[in-house]
Amino acid sequence: MIEENVILVNQNDEQIGLMPKLEAHEKALLHRAFSVFILNSRNEIMLQQRAHHKYHSPLLWTNTCCSHQREGETNIEAGSRRLFEEMGFKAELKELFHFIYKAPFDNGLTEHELDHVMIGYYNEEPNINPDEVEDWKWMSIEDVKADIEKQPEIYTVWFKIIFDEFDHYLEDHKL
Repeated sequence: MIEENVILVNQNDEQIGLMPKLEAHEKALLHRAFSVFILNSRNEIMLQQRAHHKYHSPLLWTNTCCSHQREGETNIEAGSRRLFEEMGFKAELKELFHFIYKAPFDNGLTEHELDHVMIGYYNEEPNINPDEVEDWKWMSIEDVKADIEKQPEIYTVWFKIIFDEFDHYLEDHKL
């Protein structure tokens, strides 16, 4: 399998190059990414548990899906593609905001991303891809907040950062 490139960007989200994903994470270079939050009609977030064989953060819980845009792909196209690849369903996505964060992993790699955060709604069960996802569950926003406080070690580093931004966005903007 050919390693995917990530889109290197500046602080203004302007493309400045392409680089293999692993190399960008080794060098902690700023690159474009996205995070999808799927909510149901009870305002619960669909969380996924990363597959046990992932090269970083295996078996940790995180948002519905996240990944990197491909060159020439819009943020919404990328989010829709990856949502279907990982969770096996389609939902209309809307981009809410973007922000930059930097998060080191325990294996020496670092995420340094300009992250486009998207939301969508879905009420059914996903058809998870076992190459990507170990398990999934619905959790209320309040329960996620409380659980991150109680047991932060079961969540991905980036999810704790992104969830905090997402939660503040929801407080400031009634969706």
